[in-house]
Amino acid sequence: MSRRRDTQTLDLLAWQPPEPVRAFPPEKVRAASLRSAVAKAVSLALKECGRDRDDVAQAMGEYLGEACPKTMLDAYASEAREEHVINVVRFIALMHATGDRRLLQLLAEPFGLAVIDARYLPAIEDALLDDKIAELTQRRQFARRRWKGA
Repeated sequence: MSRRRDTQTLDLLAWQPPEPVRAFPPEKVRAASLRSAVAKAVSLALKECGRDRDDVAQAMGEYLGEACPKTMLDAYASEAREEHVINVVRFIALMHATGDRRLLQLLAEPFGLAVIDARYLPAIEDALLDDKIAELTQRRQFARRRWKGA
């Protein structure tokens, strides 16, 4: 007699932690210039957000309180339209409309920074405090050796 497989129990080894930093795959936004990389990122965000460009443009317009036509989004997503680079205000509206935080990560990476959820900040503060405690403990031990050796 064969056993029925238990479909109610979760496989603990199959669990993967969530990625704290979400970024575009480097090969998808690699470009000769920053302008082209931003255009590729805008294009990817628009393709992968699950909304058509008209909806995204409308959401951006509502967020900004000004007209934001689809043709403008098309120009921002085109590497060939070098004279149309998205400005920071519309970039924020695009992120708001698409919900794609990888856009912010694209801006942070050249500076060695990462965009993370605010809920991870206490864990980062804890790690920083651990580092500082270790540094101060080491300095204290060094100072004691010098003092007692003198």
